Amino acid sequence: MARERIVSGMRPTGPLHLGHYFGVLKNWIELQNEFDCFLFVADWHALTSEYAKPKRIKSFVPELVKDWVAAGLDPEHCVIFQQSRVKNHAELHLLLSMITPLSWLERNPTYKEIKQELVEKDLSTYGFLGYPVLMATDILLYRPAWVPVGQDQLPHLELTREIARRFNHLYGEFFPEPLAKLTPAAKCPGLDGRKMSKSYGNAIYLGDAIDDVRDKVMTMLTDTNRKRKTDPGNPDICNLFPYHVLMTDAAKQEEIKAGCLSASWGCVDCKKTLVESLAVFLEPIHARRKALEADPARLWHILEAGDRLATEESNKTLTAIRERLNFNY
Repeated sequence: MARERIVSGMRPTGPLHLGHYFGVLKNWIELQNEFDCFLFVADWHALTSEYAKPKRIKSFVPELVKDWVAAGLDPEHCVIFQQSRVKNHAELHLLLSMITPLSWLERNPTYKEIKQELVEKDLSTYGFLGYPVLMATDILLYRPAWVPVGQDQLPHLELTREIARRFNHLYGEFFPEPLAKLTPAAKCPGLDGRKMSKSYGNAIYLGDAIDDVRDKVMTMLTDTNRKRKTDPGNPDICNLFPYHVLMTDAAKQEEIKAGCLSASWGCVDCKKTLVESLAVFLEPIHARRKALEADPARLWHILEAGDRLATEESNKTLTAIRERLNFNY
C-alpha cells in the first residue's frame, strides 16, 4: 500500500542549532520511516529577505543538507531536493498567483510581523508579499496529504488550503487540501533566555565542537531568582531545565529537579550534567558530519538525485494542470 505523502522545507540561511533540531528536524527524522517525505532546501524563499546578498545562499545550501543528513535524515528514506533546481515550482507559482486574491496576502498575520522584525531590510517587494503563494506552490505541487507545521504556521497552511479550494472551484477537483501534522512543541531557549536564534547570537549549533558547547553552556542564564547556591531554585522557570527534559534520562532529570528545589544542586552542577547529555546527543551527529566532510561531493549527489525525483513527480502535476488550463501545447 502506498504511503501517505508529506512535504516540508527549510530556508538556507545559515547553520542549524538545537532549536531547529527539536522544533523541526527531529520530527522529520521520525516521519521519514512512516511517510513518503519530500523535503526541500527553500533557496528561492531565502531570496525574499536575502535578495541583496544572493551569493551567500549558494554556500548555505550544501551546509543545510549536511546538517540534515548528519542529524539523521536518510536520502534512502526521503527525497531531499533543492527548490530552485525544480523549475516546476516557478511555473505553478505563476499560475497560482493569477488566482490568489490580493486581500488574502495582505491579511497574512506574519507579513507585518516579519517586516517589523527585519527593519534593516527593505521587504516592500512583490516577492515578499507573495511568498505565501510560493509556499502554497511548494506544497501543492506534490499533492501531499499532510504538512508538518508548528502552531504558529497554521495560518500559512490554511492559505494553501484556500488556494487549493479556489483552483478546484475554477477548474474542477484536482488538489487535495493538505492537513496539518502538528509538530510537538519543544522549548529551546537561547543562552540568554530569549528564543534561540542566529540573529541573537545565543545559539548552540549542531556543528559546534563539544569544547565550544561546554563554554556556551557555562554562560547560560538559569533561574534569575536564585542568587546563591544555597537558595532553592525552580526548574519550571530555569532556562537550563528544558534541555534536560529533551536530552537527559528521566531518572537523572528527577535527581536534578529535586536537587534544584532543595538547593543541594547548584547551577554549575546542573550545567556540567547538561554538557554530558549534549556530548552524548551530539556524538553521532558529529560522526556523520565528519564522514560527509570527508566526501563533500556526496551532498551534491544527494541533491541531484532528489532533484530528479522531485522533477519527475512534479511533472505529473504540471502536465495535468496545463490540460485543465488549456495550456497543453
